[in-house]
Amino acid sequence: MKKRAEPKYFVPALEKGLDILEALSVAEVPQSLTALARTLDRTSSELFRMVAALERRSYIARDLVSDGYHLTLKMYELAHTHSPVDQLLKASAGPMRDLAETIHESCHLSVLSGPMLIVVAQAESPEPVRLSIEVGYRALPLKTASGRVLMSFLEAEKISRFLAADTTYKEMGRTDRTKLMAEIKRIREEGFLVAHSSRRTGLDISCIVGNPRIGVLAALGVPFLPGGFNHGKERQLVPVIQTFADQITAVLGLTTSHNPSINARDLCFIE
Repeated sequence: MKKRAEPKYFVPALEKGLDILEALSVAEVPQSLTALARTLDRTSSELFRMVAALERRSYIARDLVSDGYHLTLKMYELAHTHSPVDQLLKASAGPMRDLAETIHESCHLSVLSGPMLIVVAQAESPEPVRLSIEVGYRALPLKTASGRVLMSFLEAEKISRFLAADTTYKEMGRTDRTKLMAEIKRIREEGFLVAHSSRRTGLDISCIVGNPRIGVLAALGVPFLPGGFNHGKERQLVPVIQTFADQITAVLGLTTSHNPSINARDLCFIE
């Protein structure tokens, strides 16, 4: 039987609006109208009315310093009503609060959303001097410990597709790609990553939450301040953080299950 062709409809205005939102989602700094037009290969006049509409509906806003556009938390607010995210937030609230109280460090919970890492929850340390990550914060995954943990637990085919489109990976040389391959294997075997922060001094620890085999994934991250309460003892706290990550998994009604190791041939973009 001849396969029925799927209808293809094109809605120019909607496509244009989605292009703007997607472009801003991967931009590291606010974008001017001219910069957006250049990125999307359109004219400023083509985008002006759509940008104005998105700003009026609070999907984007202007930066007070640069006057460029950035995403607001409107998209996060909409996604927050999605039941899996809501369940994840409810399951993590108690364990995250207890973890912060136990180790005297702030912690946060992150998920992957398309090409970006998004922080969906955080619990603050009881210490007067602490490091916190704002809910709604977005980052390129490979530049964060939590992002690399989450990427590592995708299926091999999805990892390859992710890396093929990732800007950070495209900038890596052969040596760095080889190191990343080794790191992916280690993360999948151990379920966590201890790494130096790419944005500041100090260590970041991130542990997997959920069951990768059924696609329910989040990362429980703890950023450590150099010279802080746990200076020099960060790596000793990995089992503690893992315990609370497993508690969140248990509250979700899931069992902890790490993926098996993968070979270089499984990831065609790592050589």
